[in-house]
Amino acid sequence: MKSLEIVGFKRANLGKVESQNLRAQGYVPSVLYGGAEQVHFYAPAMLFRELLFTPDIFNVTLNIEGTEYNAILQETQYHPVNDALIHADFLQILPGKEIKVEVPIKLTGTSAGVMKGGKMNQKLRKLRVQGLADNIPDYVNVDVTELDLGKSVKVGALKAENFVILTAASNPIASVEIPRALRGTLGK
Repeated sequence: MKSLEIVGFKRANLGKVESQNLRAQGYVPSVLYGGAEQVHFYAPAMLFRELLFTPDIFNVTLNIEGTEYNAILQETQYHPVNDALIHADFLQILPGKEIKVEVPIKLTGTSAGVMKGGKMNQKLRKLRVQGLADNIPDYVNVDVTELDLGKSVKVGALKAENFVILTAASNPIASVEIPRALRGTLGK
């Protein structure tokens, strides 16, 4: 996993009014779960930019008033009108404890069906996995070179090493659609 550091400050007061005041000053109220106790903190919204606008997963080092925690971003909440980040939840990574995250899927190769005129359709962009933080890959490679017209590759065809795939095995990852122009000519 990629690494990122976010520097934050503990929240003295909790509640709706205090959260709104923090947001007005450009901060994001956040919570760290999973450890011995919950840590409520806030951090500048600018520090979240690299973490949010990428499909990658990050091992986040939270530096909250000098105390460092290893965590992953678990959930975010956005303003319904202007899409500003209004809240973030982090899950603390503890040694020996498994975590559940969504890992991006990368398609590799050029499929045989696309070479014949088909259209590649990626139906699944992320894969839900569980494992130790050190064993979770940055992304899952799916080789589509053998995919022919009208065929698909499913989650069950993937091999997982040192982690467990939680997404249902019957879900299709990618398929090659037959274009309308080729539908009548394939049977001949």
